[in-house]
Amino acid sequence: MEFVKKTNEHKILAKYAYQKRELQRGYADKTLYVDISNIIIKEKPVPAEMKEKFIGGKGYGLRLLWDGTRPSTKWNDPENEVIISPGPIAGITQYSGAGKSIVVTISPLTDLVIDSNVGGFFGPFLKFSGFDSIEIQGKAEKDVIIVVDGTKGEITIEEATETAEDSHLLAEELTMLYSDNEKDMQNVAVVSSGSGAKHAYIGMLNFSFYDSRRKVCRLKQAGRGGIGTVFRDKKIKALVAKIDGVRGNLNNVVDIKAIIERGQRFNKEIKELDDKQCEMRTKGTAHLIEIMDAYDLLPVHNFKYGSHPDTPKINSEVWKSMFTQGLPDGCWIGCAMSCSKAVDNFKIKTGPYKDQIVTVDGPEYENAAGLGPNCGIFDPDAIVELNFYCDTYGLDTISYGTLVAFIMECYQNRILNKERTGGLEFTWGNKDAALELIHRIARGDGFGLIAGKGIRWIKKYFAENYSADPQFLQAIGMENKGLEYSQYVSKESLAQQGGYAMTNKGPQHDEAWLIFMDMVNNQIPTFEDKAEALHYFPMFRTWFGLMGLCKLPWNDVEPANNAQTDEPHKVPEHVDNYITIYNAVTGKSIDKHELIRQSERVYNFQRIFSIRRGYGLRKHDAQPYRAAGPVTAEEYESRQERYDKQLKELIGVDPSGKSTEEKVKILRNYKEAQYEKLLDAVYLRRGWTKNGVPTVEHLKKLGMDMPELLETVKPYIFAS
Repeated sequence: MEFVKKTNEHKILAKYAYQKRELQRGYADKTLYVDISNIIIKEKPVPAEMKEKFIGGKGYGLRLLWDGTRPSTKWNDPENEVIISPGPIAGITQYSGAGKSIVVTISPLTDLVIDSNVGGFFGPFLKFSGFDSIEIQGKAEKDVIIVVDGTKGEITIEEATETAEDSHLLAEELTMLYSDNEKDMQNVAVVSSGSGAKHAYIGMLNFSFYDSRRKVCRLKQAGRGGIGTVFRDKKIKALVAKIDGVRGNLNNVVDIKAIIERGQRFNKEIKELDDKQCEMRTKGTAHLIEIMDAYDLLPVHNFKYGSHPDTPKINSEVWKSMFTQGLPDGCWIGCAMSCSKAVDNFKIKTGPYKDQIVTVDGPEYENAAGLGPNCGIFDPDAIVELNFYCDTYGLDTISYGTLVAFIMECYQNRILNKERTGGLEFTWGNKDAALELIHRIARGDGFGLIAGKGIRWIKKYFAENYSADPQFLQAIGMENKGLEYSQYVSKESLAQQGGYAMTNKGPQHDEAWLIFMDMVNNQIPTFEDKAEALHYFPMFRTWFGLMGLCKLPWNDVEPANNAQTDEPHKVPEHVDNYITIYNAVTGKSIDKHELIRQSERVYNFQRIFSIRRGYGLRKHDAQPYRAAGPVTAEEYESRQERYDKQLKELIGVDPSGKSTEEKVKILRNYKEAQYEKLLDAVYLRRGWTKNGVPTVEHLKKLGMDMPELLETVKPYIFAS
């Protein structure tokens, strides 16, 4: 990418000058509000109650969205908002993983609030420009770009004339346009989506960061829930943030020495232990492929199976050989994890960018597993190309992989045929069909318009138009609340089933990843143990989203003595690091218990937000049966010894002489009953009613007995 200075010829629709102030203790105490319907730009103060109860990041996003919308607001209403907020710790460079932001909106997939954690430079740059959040409302008449120029103290709304459509081109184009020179390119960050997000409900956002060593703009994704769809429906082409450089202590923290000391300690752990543990610096999250396969947890053929003989073709050593090695691959400055791996000089083989040489970020584990074995694809080049096109078209790789796997199983069961798919043969492993479908989604073409709506919508369409059995579709369609499952087989982990289906936003592993604790290490054997884990870990992980932190430095490298601690699964030394850093940034004095309470306040608020929108009850925490056990006879027989043993030892039923169909039914009744018992235990631990509603007493205990929240929950509590 050679720098060429161009003149900005975009028509300026609005310009707003502001007095930029230094951050204090990690906060600007201002929100930037932009209404693109009425072309309004203004600053909003952050109320003291919002700062105290909602902390930052995800909390600020939820509070602003609640205030800006009604219970009946739809995803494509002008009043729906896209909110980006980094959090008080975001932007420090002395501790790894502190460059994250949270994006919040009402989802086209779920009709719920969706939140997505993302790296890249935009969040910290927004903050260094003087704002804790950007809150965008309305719909533009033509495509617009919103520019936050922290070097001038100026916000502009500009018409996006003659700009590229897809992210790998648009990010570079705008980075160059708003930079003064080549060196300045590292001071510009872009948020964009792509052509796919205009035609699908699974659209996502790309947050750029300029890689000065590769001389390319790289992309990190706010992937889940259709945020990019909302973004493009509003005719936002891009957001741009520009600053005059990152240096020293821009957060103006209280105790920089404490942060430096903890950062140096963690960097030493990375240097000494990463190669022996997860190998994040060489493989990124793709190190999980063969581990998941070995424990029968790798999704294969729409989560039917957990392993496959062809997994070595895409294992972590394959990805290591494809990733460029020896570069500090952090998606924020100062991160020693270096896990943002990339495939450089990759030649595209299909679609509109055929024969282009590109840098492809990832694949992460989720992308490799979902676009690969879950669809029966074990070709690493095909997975990288699918990854590239999902990213540049602005489509969520997790949702795309899961919905293609669902479509392939429907094709195997003759719900679909070539006539219905527009000539595409969705046999297992057909990489050409998976690639052609993504191009059709981006073009808004034929079957692509159906597939891009997501599994919940597709199930209804197949039942109504193709006479498919709704119960079968429900059982194999891996979505909950409308969001597609991320890429872990949860059948043998009741705790992970809860970790997926009990989430506020839908089945994303960022709340609770409990498979190893539950299934491999047997650390949480009772319902009470599982309930405690499903209380602690979602709350602990919520805290990362409040602060602007990445979760990977928490437990993807562990201190050498971690196994000897009382609670090794919590990595207590790293928990203490985070408490120390928060206190050092803000000047407060919280402990590990208050850390959880900070998250509980926001987590319960989000649950009540769902209730306000007509969801958030027990029935909405139901899971597709494939998440719990074998749906088909073929599935049962593939692991017959295991399932027969479960019938004998767990249920007390002798499988001898019974047909596979009979055994499937008996096992299903048992597993569904177990899940209902888990719901009871988790709701009790969380301070909720048996219908999943936070009680008034619990809200008072948390200090969240706010009138608008009590008004929302009381009808459900009295009804129960």
